[in-house]
Amino acid sequence: MSRSADISPLSVLLSRVDAVSDGAPPRDSIASGFPSLDKILGGGFRRGDLVVLGGDVSSGKSALALAFAIRASVNGTRVAFLTAEMAVDRVLERIIAIEARAKVDDLRQGALDDETRATAGSVAIRLREHLPLIERVARGRGVEAVDDILEDPPIADLLIVDSLSALVRDEKRGADETATIIRGLKELALDRDVAVVATAPVMIEARADRRPTLDDFGSGAVKETADVVLAVYRDDMYESSKHVAGATELLVRKNRNGPTGYVDLYFYAQWMRFEDVSE
Repeated sequence: MSRSADISPLSVLLSRVDAVSDGAPPRDSIASGFPSLDKILGGGFRRGDLVVLGGDVSSGKSALALAFAIRASVNGTRVAFLTAEMAVDRVLERIIAIEARAKVDDLRQGALDDETRATAGSVAIRLREHLPLIERVARGRGVEAVDDILEDPPIADLLIVDSLSALVRDEKRGADETATIIRGLKELALDRDVAVVATAPVMIEARADRRPTLDDFGSGAVKETADVVLAVYRDDMYESSKHVAGATELLVRKNRNGPTGYVDLYFYAQWMRFEDVSE
């Protein structure tokens, strides 16, 4: 075979670079649906990467993970949302609440006004063809619980796991188990050529600055293994009288392939809806 006919990996890579320069989206990137975050991540979540999304209790990390799933799915990405925290019906309820700007309790009780009811119906129709795959994951079964749901070839380009801690088999060996699960999810991302986003709790001590750091994630494996570490921080959770309710910083605490920093989001707690302030 002549040298000119031999298409090397470097040539393929340069072709992709040229395509992106001409305006095509990066082939290995999956937009999160939040432009400010996608910008700092160089286009979005990357195939083969493990992203860990953390936050304090009730900070909205599960709601934000679901927002990633909805927005990516609407953009045509195959998304699987695996939950160990909620029944599938509850996840669907949240999706309608987020997109229709409705309270979950009002949905459950049928207490919507005519306008919100019409909006919820429109959302259901619009999302009919663009819903993420939603699957219930058994607690305490490790990465195998995730792998069993996926098929070969993969059924998703973006896999979201809510939450990482629910996969732990033996709580007495929590730190070791968590490290094993984190490494397993990273291997799964590489083997399946998918982007994996996993939510995780953080333990924040009473201190002047409550913004989560990498050390607050508890397991050193998050710092070592994850490609991207995101943390949700809302000032109003700690000093509600001094800060704008809903103002949120999404901190990029680790970014293996780019800069760290933060993006400004706004959280509508009544709808469990995050929006990018830049929009």
